[in-house]
Order: sequence, then C-alpha cells, then structure tokens
Amino acid sequence: MTLFDHGRERRLRHSAPLAERMRPRGFDEFVGQEHIVGPETVLRRSIDAGHVPSMVLWGPPGCGKTTLAALIAHLVDAHFERLSAVASGVADLRRVVSEARDRLGMNGVRSILFIDEIHRFSKSQQDVILPHVEDGTVTLIGATTENPSFEVISPLLSRARVYTLRQLTDEQMRRTLDAAMGDAERGLARGSPVLDEDAAAALIALSGGDARVALNTLELAVNGSKRDGDGNARVTVEVVEDAVQRRSTLYDRSGDQHYDTISAFIKSVRASDPDAAVYWLARMLHAGEDPMFVARRLVILAAEDVGLADPRALLVAVAAQQAVHLIGMPEGRIPLSEAAIYLACAPKSNRAYAAIGEAMGDVERGANEPVPLHLRNAVTGLMRGMGYGRGYEYAHDHEGGFTPTENLPDGLKGRKYYAPSEQGYEGEIGERMKGWWGD
Repeated sequence: MTLFDHGRERRLRHSAPLAERMRPRGFDEFVGQEHIVGPETVLRRSIDAGHVPSMVLWGPPGCGKTTLAALIAHLVDAHFERLSAVASGVADLRRVVSEARDRLGMNGVRSILFIDEIHRFSKSQQDVILPHVEDGTVTLIGATTENPSFEVISPLLSRARVYTLRQLTDEQMRRTLDAAMGDAERGLARGSPVLDEDAAAALIALSGGDARVALNTLELAVNGSKRDGDGNARVTVEVVEDAVQRRSTLYDRSGDQHYDTISAFIKSVRASDPDAAVYWLARMLHAGEDPMFVARRLVILAAEDVGLADPRALLVAVAAQQAVHLIGMPEGRIPLSEAAIYLACAPKSNRAYAAIGEAMGDVERGANEPVPLHLRNAVTGLMRGMGYGRGYEYAHDHEGGFTPTENLPDGLKGRKYYAPSEQGYEGEIGERMKGWWGD
C-alpha cells in the first residue's frame, strides 16, 4: 500500500460515522453478548484457538452482529468479505467463492464471508453458498433480524450454528456512549463534549437498544451543541430530542416484530389487562402498522375470547373497524383504543370458539351423515312420500317457543359442542339451556 493509499484510508476512516469508527478492535472493547462470547464460552475459546465455525447471528438491529463478525475475522487473521443480501446476487457470491479458493490455495489464508440480512437471499441464492460452506472454502457468518428457522434453508442451517444475540441493556448502552465520549482517536473526546446525565438517559431510551442509532445520534448532538463557558460542547436533553426527531421503533411489518407485537397485544386483551393492551396498540400504530389489520384482529378477539360472555363486544369491535375505515388515521387510533379497552375489560369466554372447533373436528373426521328426515323440507309430493318433514315439531306451537327435539344425525345423537361458561351474559344462556334441556 502506498503513502497515498494510507492517507486515503485514514481520511475515509475519519469521515465514517461514529458507529463505524468505534467498532471494537478486541473483545475487551466489545460490549454485550457475554452469553455467546464471554471468556468461558465455547465459541470464545474456539475463536481464541483460531477456529471459527460457520454461524448465523440472529438479533435486533444495533446489537453487534456486523461488529462481532468483523472482530472474529480480525482475531483469527482471516480475510473478511462483506456482502449485503439486499445489493448482492449470485454473481457476487461466485466471485467471492472463487477469490476465497485462490486465496486459500496460494497463500493459505482463510476467508470469512459475512452476509448481512441473509434472510433476504432467495433459496436459490442460499443454495449457491451451500457446497462451499460444506467443503470449507469459506466460513459463513450470516446476520439476520428474522427468525432463521423460517428464512434460512434447512441444509444451510444444518451446517451452521445459530447464535441469538440480545438487545443491549441500558448499562451496556451507557458503556458504549462513554467509550465514544472518552476516545480522542476514533471518538469525540477531541471536541471536549459533556453529556448531561438526563441527556444520556434520554438518548439511551430513544435509541431503543440500537447502539448504531445511539452513537450516530450522539455524534450529531455533539456537533450541533453550543459551547458552554468552559468551551465544552454540552449535550442536553433538548439537543438529544432534536437530534433524534422521532424515536426508533424496532418493528418490521412482515417479520418477527410484527408477529411478536400483535401476539403481545392479543394476549394482553385476553388477560383482561387494558393498560398493556393500549401500550402494545400504541407500539404497533407508532411503527406504522396497518390499522385495518389491528381492527380485524379486534373483531376476531371479540368473537374468540369474549364471545357470548358479552355479545356487545363483537358489535363494538365491528364498529371500530368501520370507524377506522371511515375516518382513517391518526383519528382512527381512538376507536381502536376504545375497542381494545372494552374487550380487555369484558368478561371472557371462548366457548363459542371451542364449539365450532369441536364441530369442525367431527366433520373433518368423517361425521358427514345424512340430514334426519324430519329436518328436511318436503317441497314436493315425492319428498313427502319419502318421509321428508314427518314428525317435525314447530317450536312456536309450544309454550315458551321450545320443545325438545333431536336435531343431530343418528351417529351424533347426544353430542355436546357448546357448554356455556358462567361468565357474564353467558351465565344467563347456561341457565336458559338448563331450563330447556336439563343438566
């Protein structure tokens, strides 16, 4: 490398965002993920011995997936080749594999192929990597925010270890910020910045566990802060909030966060917790979730989890769905909140849901018997002659509009699908049914 190249690399390094400049150079600078790369873990001891297995790193944004991959390559003296599944294709993969084979054959240098957002590679693209991971031409490190069980092909998963990375804690985020504030070579120390305690707490909270967001926001805040009487760039809460503009919400409308958050919402309503229900509703709406998706889930919740314990719940949920369709957002959040709170506070019964499930089960198992003759309409003379409608009792001809009749096929006589609970209005239904049919 020439003197010009050294100078160019140095300028590029200093012009890089703070998060890039502060990538750790050793495990002593790496923050978090002690359960994976702590001193006594198997993976850490393997890395220290110079051995790296192919792996998939699964975790939220900003938790250190890319940093860990680059650090591993550096510590084992391997060539590090980074591809993004968003911008790369089969030609890029084949080029990397070819160069890795030459590098290994001529110089004995191993290659680590890091694929960011590997879940965005198609099955055929993942198939291209497979034989070269298997024969050791490259060591694969894939990074994904999505569950690899669903997004990475099984043959590739069987040849790689999956490590789940955790979102950084507030204490770990603070250590990351302090390191950047105190580093004069790669960090911000040369600008004599001062980060107020409440500003640090606000920055950590607003970053949502994403170290990349926190560091790059910190750099903007320091560069945009006024100097105090001592000439220091003082970062206040107001500066942090201005730099962030809008809190980063960890959410993907087609990925795990979408399913995890709607699951938390549904289970909070089912658990009769209106506060948690409104919180998870707010999380989804803030992240840009389709409000009609939420409304549809509320309609399902009303029928499945509240049911006949409060029949009005379904009316409220459908009204909320219609209101959102009519008025749109942001005002649509109000009927959604009303419906979520109503459903959370309503008595709960899943007996109607269970009843149709039992009946569907019998139908699927082949209980498809003919309709009893007395329940069939006799619309022709031939039908009457065959016994259609014979013996049918018209309920309204009897006192109270009820008379006991057998309405199931012969093979299912006595089968019970609906057993009302004692919750809310369903308790009244149960008493009425006892009066009709007995216990």
